[in-house]
Amino acid sequence: MSASGGTKAIVAALVANLAIAVAKFVAFVFSGSSSMLAESVHSVADSGNQALLLVGGKKAQRKATPEHPFGYGRERYIYAFLVSIVLFSVGGMFALYEGYEKIKHPHELEHWYWPVGVLVFAIIAESFSFRTAIKESNALRGRRSWKEFVRHAKAPELPVVLLEDLGALVGLILALGGVGLALATGDSVWDGIGTLCIGVLLILIALVLAAETKSLLLGEAAGAEETRKIEAAVVDGDTVTRIIHMRTLHLGPEELLVAAKIAVRHDETAAEIATAIDAAEVRIRDAVPIARVIYLEPDIYSEAEAAKGSDPEASPGGPAQPDEAH
Repeated sequence: MSASGGTKAIVAALVANLAIAVAKFVAFVFSGSSSMLAESVHSVADSGNQALLLVGGKKAQRKATPEHPFGYGRERYIYAFLVSIVLFSVGGMFALYEGYEKIKHPHELEHWYWPVGVLVFAIIAESFSFRTAIKESNALRGRRSWKEFVRHAKAPELPVVLLEDLGALVGLILALGGVGLALATGDSVWDGIGTLCIGVLLILIALVLAAETKSLLLGEAAGAEETRKIEAAVVDGDTVTRIIHMRTLHLGPEELLVAAKIAVRHDETAAEIATAIDAAEVRIRDAVPIARVIYLEPDIYSEAEAAKGSDPEASPGGPAQPDEAH
């Protein structure tokens, strides 16, 4: 992910949400609409979430230390996971509570033009924020579908902002529908129903974000295309004849660890093997620039040993599973 692109989308969402939160709260004060209160809390939560993403991005830039030798790249994953918790607790649960209270104790909407006007303004502002997130994401998405992009992106910021903005737009439409039905029927229960729908929407989005960021926190391997490039770069056909086995791990969105046992010719000298390993590391970094931490272990390939299959104890957590979905 382009760090500047992600930051641009986050800042655009933050500015939009702060303005919208103030407008929604003013509309709630004048109208008493529970949908507006839920939406104002939603926008405050979103603003806090964008601030968390910016803080995570800043902390991730710290240099490695003896205590954390691989750096702090995963800070971005941690703060993205916190976003899902905030969205669930502050946004979703509050909206469910407020909707329930409005249905149980309905009261007539006052000054209806406030919530309607603010909701229209908010939809326009959120649309600009959503457009920015889509534009920045398209530069990285390539031919992948939006679902694949959200599920497999190694940088969490753009998927988070995309889902937040999408949820905000749908939530605004639900709020406008609840207020509109309350005005049309004279029954403010519809305002409470709209609020409940907003709560359910926010909780669903929070659960999706939590599942995706959990996978990143656990540690994901390089994508299929990056893996192919690394495999092609390692083998030179001269000293390095094949890869015996390889593991990759994202230390952060733009930092990849590569560890591989490589087969070398039995008659090569130590100096020749060392030179071949250095050359292989250069080729890997040329092919996949984010491969910054590389460990290559030379060995003599044995067909007899290879025929025995992989050792389940060879890697933490047991043998790797083929294309396991996260």
